[in-house]
Amino acid sequence: MNHQALSSFIWSVADLLRGDYKQSEYGRVILPFTVLRRLDCVLESTKPAVLAEYEAKTKAGINPDPFLLRKAGQSFYNTSPLDLGKLLGDQDHIRQNLYAYVQAFSPAARDIFERFDFYTQVERLAKAGLLYLVVEKFANIDLHPGTVDNASMGLVFEELIRKFAEISNETAGEHFTPREVIRLMVNLLFIADDDVLTPGNAVVRTIYDPTAGTGGMLSVAGEYLLEHNPHARLTMYGQELNDESYAICKADMLIKGQDVRNIVAGNTLSDDGHAHQKFDYMLSNPPFGVEWKKVEKMVRQEHEQKGFDGRFGPGLPRINDGSMLFLMHLVSKMRPTQDGGSRFGIVLNGSPLFSGGAGSGESEIRRYVLENDLVEAIVGLPTDMFYNTGIATYVWIISNRKTEDRRGLVQLIDASGFWQKMRKSLGSKRKEMSEEHIATVTRLFGEFTEAEFITVLDVDGKPLGEPKLVTNTDMPPVAPEGGRLKRVPISRIFRNEEFGYTTITVERPLRDEKGQPVLGVKGKQKGKPQPDSALRDTENVPLTEDIGEYFKREVLPHAPDAWIDDEKSKVGYEIPFNRHFYVFEPPRSLHAIDEDLKAVSVRIMAMMGELAE
Repeated sequence: MNHQALSSFIWSVADLLRGDYKQSEYGRVILPFTVLRRLDCVLESTKPAVLAEYEAKTKAGINPDPFLLRKAGQSFYNTSPLDLGKLLGDQDHIRQNLYAYVQAFSPAARDIFERFDFYTQVERLAKAGLLYLVVEKFANIDLHPGTVDNASMGLVFEELIRKFAEISNETAGEHFTPREVIRLMVNLLFIADDDVLTPGNAVVRTIYDPTAGTGGMLSVAGEYLLEHNPHARLTMYGQELNDESYAICKADMLIKGQDVRNIVAGNTLSDDGHAHQKFDYMLSNPPFGVEWKKVEKMVRQEHEQKGFDGRFGPGLPRINDGSMLFLMHLVSKMRPTQDGGSRFGIVLNGSPLFSGGAGSGESEIRRYVLENDLVEAIVGLPTDMFYNTGIATYVWIISNRKTEDRRGLVQLIDASGFWQKMRKSLGSKRKEMSEEHIATVTRLFGEFTEAEFITVLDVDGKPLGEPKLVTNTDMPPVAPEGGRLKRVPISRIFRNEEFGYTTITVERPLRDEKGQPVLGVKGKQKGKPQPDSALRDTENVPLTEDIGEYFKREVLPHAPDAWIDDEKSKVGYEIPFNRHFYVFEPPRSLHAIDEDLKAVSVRIMAMMGELAE
């Protein structure tokens, strides 16, 4: 059974709830029961051995916990002889027996149901006379890992959450990220690490997601590494604010055999659950454009009191978008370069690329990551890729262990055209990246090369064949006589300082009624022309240019009496992504336009002739 059919089957439970529950409340029942059935199936084969061991160790007065974990072959167990199937045998006592069954889970698993507020729902179902029917529904679903693997189960949870979020008018994007976006990010994260990917190397690495959701990013990273090198182990860490998502993530990690103490509940920005820890790899898709007013006090306190010894030393973004706080949080979690360094990927919207002028919090954050040579690449994704928004999004790849050829450089890849239409839209998600698209972006990143799509056009500007992806080492196609080549850049490489500029303040003298400059009469200003605030202007001078030369060339010819107030000069950084990939489309030839007009005229005359008949 594929994950869509399975989630549809689970969704049929909603038919039982209709009337007693609002649509927006269905998830409160369906999600915890799905998790319960999953755990139920995972423990099924080892249940007799666990019960026998529990009885033996309890009689001997020995703490049974480590022995039961070994017998279960999992990082959790259940000491009740009951399961969902057996609960159906005693309809009159199903509520009490269900409580006893859940209470018999080991503490880490029991916490999952507390996060779901499961007991409240059990009481409500019992009062409505629905508990037995719901348990019966789930008891008949086979969610054993042999039938539904971990990857499919993750997709089931994500689809259910998306449906509940849509019904509740909540933001599905707060919970999870499209799988193909995660696969792309994971590819970019691991591509240069031969020691990790080489089969047979028994390496251990750590990966962290501060906005873990249901654990999708961590899971895909683990699957990728297992596929390439079964001997490698990825220890997963995460933190999640939403209780339901946290519970699902924790259940998934339990089944994967991960240490669930590494998955922490709470707000990452105000209460870092992994303080002072560093990681090899990190992934994150923080909420887009969400204000951070709730945590403002704690964040500002850390910024002001700890400075660069804390997480937010470079500066703070505007209050209505906290995504760059997560960027800085992840930078603070990077291993020092001498200890092997780190690489992480984070999904951001367009705002962090350019918002805020020189000296602003956003600009200072960009300045920090660029001047410290941490930005490895930025990949522009297609629009309509996410479930809750159609806006443009970008994957930033940050690393403090760049290879020699990448040092001092940033690669920009425009993958906005790398998409195919989905057969069925999911919320705002109408497009998806194919495996071929992902492979192309991964190759461009791995080869660290500039590239462009080249289309051969005839004399009338019509394409002669499909666009061809050409790197800077390939021979470009040749245009026919009178034709031309249309070039659309896909990958470009820049020096870090090319994104920087100095904002200079250009002053002009205040003049009296006679048109003479007004001079200062006191202190340092004595005898100096006074600036006219009404004529004050600013100019952004690229860091790659000499300010004096720029001033002589661009300002003095138009304002010979102007000067620069050096005390007001500020350095800023922005990444005008779209500008670097803009392609000018020349107008069509007069011949082509004339031919079109003739064709239209012929059609109009034919239509008029038909009317006259």
